[in-house]
Amino acid sequence: MPFFEEYCEEIRDLWDSRILTNGGEKHKQLEESLQNYLGVERIALFVNGHSALECVFEAMGLGKDGRNEVITSPFTFASTTHAIVRKGLKPVFCDIKPSDLTIDPEKIESLITEKTCAIVPVHVYGNLCDVDAIKQIADSYGLKVIYDAAHAFGVKRDGMGAGSFGDASMFSFHATKVFNTIEGGAVAFSDEGLSGKLAQWRNFGIAGPESVAFAGGNSKMNEFAAAMGICNLRHVDEEIAKRRIVAERYWERLEGIPGLRLCRPPENIEYNYAYMPVLFDVVEFGATRDDVFDALDREGVKARKYFYPLTSDFECYKAGFDSSLTPIAKKAAESALTLPMYADLALQDVDRICDVVAGKR
Repeated sequence: MPFFEEYCEEIRDLWDSRILTNGGEKHKQLEESLQNYLGVERIALFVNGHSALECVFEAMGLGKDGRNEVITSPFTFASTTHAIVRKGLKPVFCDIKPSDLTIDPEKIESLITEKTCAIVPVHVYGNLCDVDAIKQIADSYGLKVIYDAAHAFGVKRDGMGAGSFGDASMFSFHATKVFNTIEGGAVAFSDEGLSGKLAQWRNFGIAGPESVAFAGGNSKMNEFAAAMGICNLRHVDEEIAKRRIVAERYWERLEGIPGLRLCRPPENIEYNYAYMPVLFDVVEFGATRDDVFDALDREGVKARKYFYPLTSDFECYKAGFDSSLTPIAKKAAESALTLPMYADLALQDVDRICDVVAGKR
């Protein structure tokens, strides 16, 4: 959160304008600032990332031509799969790469059918998907690519921001993210023709004072959330720099422990240090992920089994899907643990956490 006084000053003029939502000045300012920061051609703000993902599916007309299958990853948060299903589309789950836990392009092509309309890959923990391979496949089959970039705010590959890849990228600005607007989200996109459609889908489908073109929803970001984003964007680079110090301490303490695998970014990636995932090999490490989770919990440390279970194993989906068909994703879901990671985490607390983790071996 920004300094209290800074936020109060940012919202002060709302008491003069009395414009609190529906694309006010704060909304416009944040949109422009994010477009510049993320290095994207166009961006649209939403009340949250989930609504942003649903709206971009609608705006692109996915499923309207009878093709309703979307190839995606089951190793993700509920929102990705829910957005697909809630828009009348059918998720087709593809396995992931063991190296970075993102969707495996080598396994995408065999899942494409005459009903496939899009690929929805997920940038996991800030690790970018193999965007070049995915683009080549999508171009060959005429498929849309919409990235779930909820974890990838500020991440760049060879100087290009995560929002530059695919037909669109969804970002989440939830309070738990590297950059937040309390609740919020955005879609970065390249096709100028989507601008008006996204604006209509997030505002009841309203096309004019007396014209409603679509059965849209209410997904607008309000001025107070936008003001929080304006404040936080001023400090996000400083926050990421602090996170890097925390991450490097974790890596220093945990690298080299047998049976424990960390996810470090390649050198050409400008990382955001959003999460600190650790994967446990029970045979080599000598304890399960759940053993470590319980040990940390006894010490008052709140780690997360993130992502567990696979979305294909959710009660609402497991009857229609077989998670054994994505064995690498299933193994990751059963072995991954994200340790506490935030800018103000004291290094002595990192050491305390690492002592607990190492002590379970």
